[in-house]
Amino acid sequence: MASSEGFLTDEQREMLKIASQNVETALPSPRLSSSPKSPSSMLSDHQLKVPAGGKAPTGGIAVRHVRRSHSGKFVRVKKDGAGGKGTWGKLLDTDGESRIDRNDPNYDSGEEPYQLVGSTISDPLDEYKKAVVSIIEEYFSSSDVEVAASDLKDLGSSEYHPYFIKRLVSMAMDRHDKEKEMASVLLSALYADVISPPQIRDGFVMLLESADDLAVDILDAVDILALFVARGVVDEILPPAFLTRAKKTLRESSKGYQVLQIAEKSYLSAPHHAELLERRWGGSTHVTVEEMKKKIADLLREYVESGDTFEACRCIRELGVSFFHHEVVKRALVLAMEIQTAEPLILKLLKEAAEEGLISSSQMVKGFARLAESLDDLALDIPSAKTLFQSIVPKAVSEGWLDASFTKSSCEDGEAQTEEKKLNQYKKEIVTIIHEYFLSDDIPELIRSLEDLGLPEFNPTFLKKLITLALDRKNREKEMASVLLSALHIEIFSTEDIVNGFVMLLESAEDTALDILDASNELALFLARAVIDDVLVPLNLEEISSRLPSNCSGSETVRMARSLITARHAGERILRCWGGGTGWAVEDAKDKIMKLLEEYESGGVVAEACQCIRDLGMPFFNHEVVKKALVMAMEKKNDRMLDLLQVCFDEGLITINQMTKGFTRVKDGLDDLALDIPNAKDKFSFYTEYAQKKGWLLPSFGSSAAETLPTAAAS
Repeated sequence: MASSEGFLTDEQREMLKIASQNVETALPSPRLSSSPKSPSSMLSDHQLKVPAGGKAPTGGIAVRHVRRSHSGKFVRVKKDGAGGKGTWGKLLDTDGESRIDRNDPNYDSGEEPYQLVGSTISDPLDEYKKAVVSIIEEYFSSSDVEVAASDLKDLGSSEYHPYFIKRLVSMAMDRHDKEKEMASVLLSALYADVISPPQIRDGFVMLLESADDLAVDILDAVDILALFVARGVVDEILPPAFLTRAKKTLRESSKGYQVLQIAEKSYLSAPHHAELLERRWGGSTHVTVEEMKKKIADLLREYVESGDTFEACRCIRELGVSFFHHEVVKRALVLAMEIQTAEPLILKLLKEAAEEGLISSSQMVKGFARLAESLDDLALDIPSAKTLFQSIVPKAVSEGWLDASFTKSSCEDGEAQTEEKKLNQYKKEIVTIIHEYFLSDDIPELIRSLEDLGLPEFNPTFLKKLITLALDRKNREKEMASVLLSALHIEIFSTEDIVNGFVMLLESAEDTALDILDASNELALFLARAVIDDVLVPLNLEEISSRLPSNCSGSETVRMARSLITARHAGERILRCWGGGTGWAVEDAKDKIMKLLEEYESGGVVAEACQCIRDLGMPFFNHEVVKKALVMAMEKKNDRMLDLLQVCFDEGLITINQMTKGFTRVKDGLDDLALDIPNAKDKFSFYTEYAQKKGWLLPSFGSSAAETLPTAAAS
């Protein structure tokens, strides 16, 4: 009776078929079913009818075999048809626990379960701190600045250099004076070359913030740290303004604040403080630059007399300043030029020092480069310096102790160096000119001095230097600088020069703020004053701002200047911002000029009008007299003003430049002037012809006027 459906009777098969059909028709829609069920589970839920007699057939499905809860709730079958205790389980059942036998011939290591092995995550900062401790310890043992600098460079992670500053100083504070001196020397050597100035400042700020903790372990921590800060200022690795700026970030009750007070009042304010600070720790390792130069000069002269190369190399080695060997190279070459008979000995010494590795290739190139930069000054004492230097370089390159790259770089940078020398010389000259102007208040003399220099391409540099020097002085000099800008714009500076100068100034605003605390506010006033004085127009501020990074201090200064200009009564306030200084404010001068011209026009005396112009004391602003005189002559239809201009020109009271500038300003405003004076262009054409006949105007004015006034020329 076996069949594919198992051991069931025909009656049972019929009942099963009916039950299956009923289940299919009773199945809810899949979308409405809250939990999908398998056909077997649906079958178990279906009520099977029992035959009459109340008993189920003994060989088929009995009611007791249908597993369901008496409460009517569905309960999942636990065994899922896999048999019970003592059975083999389901076919292909792999859920049972199995043990991997490594001795089994079919053993596969890939079947081993994975194990997660925990590992600690290393912090780059922690690794950096550990590494710098070993560098500092090694430096304190060897005193080798060059090795310490090289190790720090190789370490990388330059963003963590402030922690190096903190670690170096804090370790030195807990040691002898020798290590303190060594720490100061190392900081000076690393400054700008390995560690940037902002990182130096950040490192010292971190030290000041941790001063309270340092004082717990080091009793005199406050005094020692004050010495380090003062020494940093003396060694020029910290700006003097650092103390004031750092105080703002510290609580007055903190140890760091006390450090800054002691550094400022006890050390940096003392007479001869620089020398005292350099000697404070006994100078056990530190030798001043001047002393080192003297030692180098002495050993070279001794070598020239004795000719003992071995002894000279020993002395160079004993100096213990491998990072300063470029000075040995430079002084040796200078000595070879001074004493030409000693040239073979000097070249022999440098060659041997290079071959022994005593003087590195980089130090050799740096020494030659330094001498090349100073050849112009050296030629004043040794006329043949350039010729001698040009003869030494090929010898050194051919013998292999000077890198051939020196000749290539010197050729490529020749023009750049010439331009740089010219700029440096120009800066020296203009500093003297500006200082003289602050003393004499003589604008014409300053303009003559600038014209004598004959370098108009450096006009923006002059503007930057002028305002930078004025920023660090009193209001009188600031006012003088603004007045001078107005005069220079009229005489020799173009608007482009002014704009470029302010861009240069604002690009370095952050550096300027290190030495001058309110530099940003003062620069904003200078910009606003330039607009009020018609040196710049508001559109120029947009141009300046577009050439600066959006998030820099200079951009913020431009925004401040715009705010000042748009404020109520801005003109009057900005003109008086420095108290009027030495010159009349521009608006006051304009009022005085208008009054004196009105008085002259109503019957005044020429001599008296000239005296009033002279009393203004603003010869650079006399173009305003010319402009207002011409406009008044047009309005009043009175050519008497031309007589006044003639007398002023004959007496030299109004120069040809000022006269030309005045006519140019009237010409530029003719279109607006014609709205009130219909025949303004005809009148101006007549005045121009008259002035040219009298020789008041520069020859260049005639062509430009003819182009601008075609109608007047035609008439």
